[in-house]
Amino acid sequence: MAVEITWINHASFRLADGQAVVYIDPWKIAAQPHDADMVFVSHSHYDHFNPEDVARVSSEATTVLASADVAAELPAARAISPDQSQTVGPVTIQAVAAYNIGKKFHPQANQWCGAVITLGSRRIYYAGDTDQIPEMNDLGDIDLAMLPIGGTYTMTADEATEACKAIGCAAAIGYHWGDIVGDISDAETFKAQAPCPVTILQPGETLTIDH
Repeated sequence: MAVEITWINHASFRLADGQAVVYIDPWKIAAQPHDADMVFVSHSHYDHFNPEDVARVSSEATTVLASADVAAELPAARAISPDQSQTVGPVTIQAVAAYNIGKKFHPQANQWCGAVITLGSRRIYYAGDTDQIPEMNDLGDIDLAMLPIGGTYTMTADEATEACKAIGCAAAIGYHWGDIVGDISDAETFKAQAPCPVTILQPGETLTIDH
């Protein structure tokens, strides 16, 4: 079954496969779809965690998984840390490490997260706010890697290219550009250099993977 990946903006995504809808770091949500089966919040920075945006996509039946600092602020959320996984219905989320090396913005000690999201037979990696880190070498069998490329707070396009090589992903999308930091040139550089097909999305656009 195909999976539709919609880039909402910045680091926010909506994934859907006809059986489940997953939102990642919902931010600047214009409508109130209340259609999420699961919401994943990677960490507590304002451009990734906004309680009002989580509420806009959630219903009473929605499961919210979040880093421990987010869960402390959001009573309905279940805390999840790197190397933990949870399955709800047809969706499995395996939290993975996300942190900076040589930068202060996302310390490893905070236990903030990326995630490998399994929808049907598709394994989709959302890196979170991170640099290229050794843990990426162990992911394996990633159909699509969603990687930050804007630099300053996360990887640059060059570093994301190296991350693709380490992951061995079949395809990739760059995010964390076009708002706060980074621009289209970062996405174009990533696409030109990456060892796998890269799709450049604009906010609101959708990529369908059905292989």
